[in-house]
Amino acid sequence: MMSFLARAWYLLTHRSFLTLLFIINFLGTVYGYYWYKWQLAVTDPQFLIFVPDSPTASLFFCIAIIGWIIGKNFKLIEALALITLVKYGLWAVVMNLLTLVENGAIGPAGWMLVASHFLMAVEAILYFGKYRFGTIHIIIAAIWTLHNDVIDYVYGQMPTYRSIEQYAHHIGYFTFWLSIACILLAYLVYNKREYLHKL
Repeated sequence: MMSFLARAWYLLTHRSFLTLLFIINFLGTVYGYYWYKWQLAVTDPQFLIFVPDSPTASLFFCIAIIGWIIGKNFKLIEALALITLVKYGLWAVVMNLLTLVENGAIGPAGWMLVASHFLMAVEAILYFGKYRFGTIHIIIAAIWTLHNDVIDYVYGQMPTYRSIEQYAHHIGYFTFWLSIACILLAYLVYNKREYLHKL
């Protein structure tokens, strides 16, 4: 008899479930890019790739899922997916809750963003056992992530939340340390895997 955790992992890693997860994330990615269309329309071309943070994070995860379905590990993509999914998943939850505090309401769309982005972070964590990235992949993903923070908060390309724009400097500081925490999380995942392999 398989334990509950073994059954859960079997379900999570089954090809059919991974395919369903890919479809859900792909649709969310498409919607995410569509959600950014107004900001992208007024963004300078050199910054376009750095503006739609959450959909790009879910795009990384989509590519990672494709790898798992076909029996491959796209290691750099997995590192990018883990770090950015957790980062922007939690970031969006905090920003929407801050908007709630500031405005008194965020409406159904706001709560949808809270739920969907929280699940982004959850799914990244659920698949710890599938990641095969190494230190070089974490370093590259860390550079991408911190560079994105510089583009957002030095060059003013952060996602638009008009009601909390006055807190931009505080949000930038929070975002930097959230990035560091997510990079450390990726390192802990790698380090734990290497430790278990030595046992």
